Amino acid sequence: MIYEEVAFIAYHFHWPPETVLDLEHADRRRWVAEISAINERMNEGSAT
Repeated sequence: MIYEEVAFIAYHFHWPPETVLDLEHADRRRWVAEISAINERMNEGSAT
């Protein structure tokens, strides 16, 4: 699970994995949720 979180955040924000790993777990989960919400909104807008 941690690898998925790190990969997801690092991919979307272009942060090095070490930076993501330095975050607290709760902060990583929050970033994952925020990125996912942004992606969902963007996908809804393009589904016309």
